[in-house]
Amino acid sequence: MNNDLNQDFVAGEYVVGIDAGGTRTRAVVAAVRGGDPLGEGGGGPGNALTVAVPQLTEHLVEALGRAVPERLRRGVVAVAGGFAGAARTADEPGRTRARAALTEALRRLGIPARSVEIHSDIEVAFASAPGHPADGLALVGGTGAVAARIEDRVCGAIAGGDGWLLGDDGSGFWIGREAARAALRMADGRGRPTALAALVGRELGVPGEVLPGGEPPGGGRVPGIGPGGVLPGEVSLGDSLMGEADHGGTGLSYGDEGGPGWTRAQRSAYRMYVLPAVMDRPPVRLAGLAPLVTLAAQDKDPVAEAILQEAADHLADTVEALAPRPGERLVVTGGLLGPDGPLLAPVAERLRVLGLTVDRVTDGCPGAMALARLALADED
Repeated sequence: MNNDLNQDFVAGEYVVGIDAGGTRTRAVVAAVRGGDPLGEGGGGPGNALTVAVPQLTEHLVEALGRAVPERLRRGVVAVAGGFAGAARTADEPGRTRARAALTEALRRLGIPARSVEIHSDIEVAFASAPGHPADGLALVGGTGAVAARIEDRVCGAIAGGDGWLLGDDGSGFWIGREAARAALRMADGRGRPTALAALVGRELGVPGEVLPGGEPPGGGRVPGIGPGGVLPGEVSLGDSLMGEADHGGTGLSYGDEGGPGWTRAQRSAYRMYVLPAVMDRPPVRLAGLAPLVTLAAQDKDPVAEAILQEAADHLADTVEALAPRPGERLVVTGGLLGPDGPLLAPVAERLRVLGLTVDRVTDGCPGAMALARLALADED
């Protein structure tokens, strides 16, 4: 993603910072001496444990190639990358894979940086806070979820972050999975009625005649902005889904069959569409359903509201597991904890009693650049 930042450069030395997360990879370039980024580029997912090395290499080549024009590449002297799934332990698999992919990407692009450092995405996010702090706590709430104690800019104790199969409680993946589970439970009669059944069904391509209440007016997919994101507030379930009667503030009314005219045959057909649609894609893509929960909760759907509250509790519990001290600095990042994120307020409310000083960052690239410059300084 080239943009107006990419402009004519003058001769000199440059550093590159990389923020490689579960959803996308971003790279920025700036002068060694400091100042704002001079160029940026983006690529595909960068989780070093879940993305194969060849694919991760391609995503890095894409992001770096867009960020650093060819005429500048030989002037890059330091690169620091923060990777989801990587740690500072020398033989940790994610770190090993990230280094292999980054080394190959730099070779292919002709970037001969003398300093190349691999960090976790948590470390670069923490370093992105004002003043580039060295010690404190970090909480990531995006596609995945993890909290860490940072000591001398390196992750120490970690809570959560065990991946989609074993953990990531409260993450975008977790929220999206709960949305699909709620929809399926409503369909088979085990769960409460919820607007999520129609929203999830539409997102997964279920035919309108199988959805609860039939195809909502306007048809098409509910727009989203990616895992852990927030749907536009102007979209109203009361407008986009059928029904004048109210059930728990969702704008829907449900009868004995789990929905207005939703027969057993339709419910069975719904499940037959949803299950393969979920199983045929990588599990982490369930995070793409998280914005639907935000949308439903905005219209007071009780099931959606309960999912978001439980997610906030999980994230707060993850921080508390690190035994925070009063006045300690906490840096939060990730789409769920962004300025308009659905979990920022409830998580902050849960943690307020701990007396933490909270900083919110939206981008790990500034921290990665700061760490690249520090690595150069350490060489001198």
